[in-house]
Amino acid sequence: MLKRILSSIEKINAIIGKVVAWFTMIMVLMTCAIVLFRYAFNEGNIAVQELVMYFHAAVFMLGAAYTLQDDGFVRVDIFYQNYSTKTKAWLNLFGTIFLLMPMVIFIFWMCFDYVIDSWRIYEESRETGGLAYVYILKSFMLIMPVLLFLQGISEFFKQMVILQNKGEK
Repeated sequence: MLKRILSSIEKINAIIGKVVAWFTMIMVLMTCAIVLFRYAFNEGNIAVQELVMYFHAAVFMLGAAYTLQDDGFVRVDIFYQNYSTKTKAWLNLFGTIFLLMPMVIFIFWMCFDYVIDSWRIYEESRETGGLAYVYILKSFMLIMPVLLFLQGISEFFKQMVILQNKGEK
């Protein structure tokens, strides 16, 4: 049962990560179009510019758990790379329990009322012609810590498996 739950967490974060990775290509194309229309045709579109910002937020906030899953976060590898598998597992376990989990709980707690208030009023852009869905953008601030928390649970159990292997140093 636990294995299925952890596998589901991994699959969900992998799917979300791979989908939002494509948002970078969309952002590049949209930014090129914005520049082309602004300088070639003297036309601008606030909604499209804000949409690029939404995609950018989605890439970073929704892709964070996938980055953790793929071991893509920055660390001081000058020391870490020379450690044994078990020492790395202990460091990762410590980081998950004492750094990652408190951080994502804090982020969720601090953003919760802010996001709920945005949904309550269906917050819109302050810019004329901007997008009417600011509350969806702000929802990423709650989705990110939830996905990271779930991935943190998966990482915790991965490190525990490494530590329980008797054959490795």
